[in-house]
Formats: sequence, structure tokens, C-alpha cells
Amino acid sequence: MKAAVIHGPGSVKYDTVDDPKLQANDDIILKVTSTAICGSDLHIYSGGLPQPRPMVLGHEFMGIVEETGSAVTHLKRGDRVVVPFPIACGNCFFCNHDVPGNCEHSNPEHYGPEGGILTEKGGALFGYTDLYGGYDGGQAQYVRVPYANYGPRVVPDSLTDEQLLFLTDIFPTGYTGVDWGEVKGGETVAIFGSGPVGLMAAKSAWLRGAAQVIVVDTLQYRLDKAKATTGCTTILWEDGAKDVVEQIRALTQGRGADVCIDAVGFEPERNLGDRIKATINFEKGSIKVLEACMSAVRRSGIVSVLGVYPVNYDNFPLGQFFDKGIILKGGQAPAHKHIDKLLEYVVQGKVQLDDIITHRLPLSEISHAYDIFKKREDGCVKVVLDPWQ
Repeated sequence: MKAAVIHGPGSVKYDTVDDPKLQANDDIILKVTSTAICGSDLHIYSGGLPQPRPMVLGHEFMGIVEETGSAVTHLKRGDRVVVPFPIACGNCFFCNHDVPGNCEHSNPEHYGPEGGILTEKGGALFGYTDLYGGYDGGQAQYVRVPYANYGPRVVPDSLTDEQLLFLTDIFPTGYTGVDWGEVKGGETVAIFGSGPVGLMAAKSAWLRGAAQVIVVDTLQYRLDKAKATTGCTTILWEDGAKDVVEQIRALTQGRGADVCIDAVGFEPERNLGDRIKATINFEKGSIKVLEACMSAVRRSGIVSVLGVYPVNYDNFPLGQFFDKGIILKGGQAPAHKHIDKLLEYVVQGKVQLDDIITHRLPLSEISHAYDIFKKREDGCVKVVLDPWQ
């Protein structure tokens, strides 16, 4: 089959690889009909997350069931499904507590309670390095889906792939940031980053009854997309975090936002000073966006961290965290927990997901797709790929 394979930082190629095969009796083989590039994929592409051997990328995909293992009970050949991005067994302590990203069984070689930088990681993820299970992903014509009795959801034929595809990751992830923020109605939610996850967080904030949604970004075209697709208030980050924080406080009677969501992570836009600071501190990337969230949130407010942070940082603002009484939540989104409810929102027409798509490309143009997504060229916000072109 054809697939998008990472060969090292900056090198994703359209390769011919072996077809996947059933390896356990609760596996399925999925014929992928649509897949997408996620901002998290860029961390592998940039080298921020190491992957020493070639691997098929991609954790946002859906398709048609091609083959089922003997123990698969609720799926059959021909079913059309979306697949949550964490690989989870559905039976362990953490799966039973609705945190499938911590599954005890899906990542046996690298799992552990410590959560170290290169050891004792969480549960497995599709196409997301050997540290997270080493499973080939779905930027391909076919993919093996383990634990198929727990993950895949059958979807209605009345809706298109593009209407449903983002139920795999970015919609549940954006929704999780708002859910962690305990939004019940009437709050101000400030979202840092207007990439795909940030846009889904903004849509989710409105679904949960937020009174005001503010989206911050360093690029005006992305803010324009946020305004058009979510109806939010936008702030352009151009003169530093202090100016952004002051603008958010001005919109909230001086208190700050009730909830701040970091939808950027450790690889934000950085200047030379940021890079020198990281080098001196032996740190990868920057926590400048998280620091801005900690300043912009009100006292006793909640900061939700959806962006990836793979290493430790000595300059974490612990004093500010304590003095303001901030609640901090983060980690892999529990997509399995929310996907059924979010599917109903889509079916009922309460939310539109496909309006964030800016590029539709064949999988054969995968190198170009990663390049424009990484460089934010050609107005790129979200790329959807056809594996059969």
C-alpha cells in the first residue's frame, strides 16, 4: 500500500509499504477513506519528538472496515467508522476511569507510572513514535486498529467524511480543554493558538455556553479564519505576552479570563532571545504560551493545557501558580469519553467541523502538505488528505 512515512526531521515521503495484517483477535483492518495532518504530527516532523526508524504517521483518520478479528463483536466488513486517536484496551484501571490516554496495556514496552522524558510514558497513540507504542498510523491506504471493540465508532452515511473526520482528535481535544475548564455558562474563555485545536476549542466553548470567547495568535490570517468560523473576539500577539494579557484583562473587568487554554505547546513562534534562553536552560522549545496563560487567567481560574510539552522546564512559574490559586489541567485528551456526545452534536447540526479545512490534497503530495502546514504558507490551517490519490 501507499503511506506517509517519516524518515527523519523534515522528511516525510510517499512510500510503498507492506499492507497491515491482523495481529490480535480483536483487531480490525481499516481501508482509510480520509485522513489529516495534525499539529502534533509536526512535533515529529520537526524533530522535537524523536523517531529513529521509519514509521507511518497519522492519528486522524476514518474509513471502511476491511477485515475483522475473530473476537470483534460489534463491527463487520463494510462498516464506516471514525477512530479515536488514543489506542486503549477499554478494560484497565485508567480506561475504566475515562482516561484512555493512560491505558496500561497498549504501550507495553514504554509504559510506566513516572512519565519520564524518554521512559515510562503513557498509553499508545496511532503513528506517534516508538515511545507511544510504535503503531503505524492512518496517513495510509490501510491501517490496523487494535482493541476494535473499544475504539471505532460507526458513523451515519448521511454525513460526509469531512463532516466527521475531526471527531478522531481535534474536536474531542478542543472540547476537552473546555471541559477541563469546567465551563457551565457565562464564562470568558481565552484560547492561545488558532490552529485546528484552538478553533475546535472555540466552537466547544460556545457549545458549553461561554459568554465570551477570545482567540490569540501571532498570524492574522489564522485569526481571520477563527473569526469567520467561530465568531470569537481575536487578539494578535505582536508586541509580546504582556500586551496580550493586558488586552484580555481589559475585556474582563481587569480580572482575567475564567479559563485559558494553551492550544500551542512547546514549539511556539520564537525569537532569538527565546532560543538562547532555551539553550542556556538545556530545554526544548519554550513554555512562553503557558506562561501567558498563567498571567491571563483570573485568580482561582483554570488553565487547560492541550499543546504538547515533552520535557521539563526549570522556569515554571510555580510562585504565580500558588499565589493566584490556579487550577492546571493537561495531558492527552480522553477522546473515547467524549466522542459519542460530540458525534450527536454533529448529527444534530449543532456544530460544523469542516469549515476549518483550507487544503484538500492527495496523499501522494504528502511532502508538500507537511511543508505548507509547518511553514503556515498559502493560508494553510488544516489539510485533509485522500489516500487513494
